[in-house]
Amino acid sequence: MRKLILILTTVFALTATAQENLYGFTVKDEYGKDVKLEEYRGKVLLIVNTATKCGFTPQYKELQAIYEKYKELGFEILDFPCNQFGAQAPGSIQDIHQFCTENYETTFPLFDKIEVNGDNESPLYTWLKNEQAFKDFGKGIKAKFMAGMLKKKDPGYADKSDIKWNFTKFLIDRHGKAIARFEPTQNMKEVAKAVAAALAE
Repeated sequence: MRKLILILTTVFALTATAQENLYGFTVKDEYGKDVKLEEYRGKVLLIVNTATKCGFTPQYKELQAIYEKYKELGFEILDFPCNQFGAQAPGSIQDIHQFCTENYETTFPLFDKIEVNGDNESPLYTWLKNEQAFKDFGKGIKAKFMAGMLKKKDPGYADKSDIKWNFTKFLIDRHGKAIARFEPTQNMKEVAKAVAAALAE
């Protein structure tokens, strides 16, 4: 049975990485209903794995500001809560929805909780990580802290494309291609600038 699971996991991973663009994937929304990402064809997207009890959680405010500024130009943020990093996305998807709307007045689409690393990771994230590997955390105190924390757990962490923490962001262009990856430590102004550039193309 374990061998069969391993084979199926490998097949799903190979299928995901073989996708030419985002539009072949189907995900679950916050109500558990299937959503084909084909629905977002032609839009610029920012895909984010989020958490409600993280030091980076206030980024919800900046994400909402970017969304409000650019949504009329064909921009969407796809919010995927994930509890894999410090168990910082506890509770049900309904709890998460309530927290985000009450504390940060978010209006961008919320999807069901997923895993972004490991045997049960979402095929979407297998593809995203294959398209845009980890580079570094950038500069600054938070970047240095994150690098130090992860290096203690895994000296070779920087050589892996795995998602490192909450609020990692992938920018998708109007053709469904993953064109940039932003770590949670990177300045949100850089993210906004990249979104504007992708919309202008």
